[in-house]
Amino acid sequence: MLKALSVTFLGTGTSQGIPVIGSEHPVCKSKESKDKRLRVSALISWGEFNYVIDTGPDFRMQMLECGCTKLDGVLFTHEHNDHIAGLDDIRPYFFRQGDIAAFAHKRVFDALKKRFDYIFVSENKYPGAPTLKEIEIDKTTPFKISDKLVIPIEVMHNRLPVLGFRIDDFTYITDAKTIAPEEINKIKGTKVLVLNALRQEAHYSHFNLEEALEFIAMIKPERAYLTHISHMLGFHEEVQKTLPNNVFLAYDGLKIKI
Repeated sequence: MLKALSVTFLGTGTSQGIPVIGSEHPVCKSKESKDKRLRVSALISWGEFNYVIDTGPDFRMQMLECGCTKLDGVLFTHEHNDHIAGLDDIRPYFFRQGDIAAFAHKRVFDALKKRFDYIFVSENKYPGAPTLKEIEIDKTTPFKISDKLVIPIEVMHNRLPVLGFRIDDFTYITDAKTIAPEEINKIKGTKVLVLNALRQEAHYSHFNLEEALEFIAMIKPERAYLTHISHMLGFHEEVQKTLPNNVFLAYDGLKIKI
């Protein structure tokens, strides 16, 4: 029997978060907590295991907020700043547990090694630096995290390949603009789908709301949650009222069961 997954949306915002610094946009001025979004990330938990998808700039605060005291590994979707900038904040977990498993495409590891070179050096390493157990992944081969099988799904973020992940009947996709038919086949049958929906207007590298809803209608999950949201999508409560009954705007701190 499959062990039920618990998913916590640690952050549901786009690269600048909401509110955007200095913005006078009405959504950025909102007092509603669901209109305030940290950079996108999720915590996947089952049994005694905890894995995060991405370590963005808000990673430290996100992990304090969710109360996660044990981290078994990190799955990286891609190397953009809003998905990797908080990597150094895995240190408290490393100090307690030792090496932290990191799953990423070789291209992503190459980028991490340029930005966080002190983490990856093998000689004369600074004693306060964490160590990652590097596990290279790509779109072709499923892999294990603890006792769960993960199916990697490649989506295109303009011209940049990004990995989404399917675990049991749950699929998490961010930063998608196009998805090839063979990758869509990996998603079909998903009961719970998380998908990016940046804003109302079309964007060159992200699904807008209309494109996200069209994709959800094609996959037909039991439930879908929208993430990687900018202030230009609109107020949380107003947008939610326009969505199909099985589609929900995710918000920071939302926990769901699969």
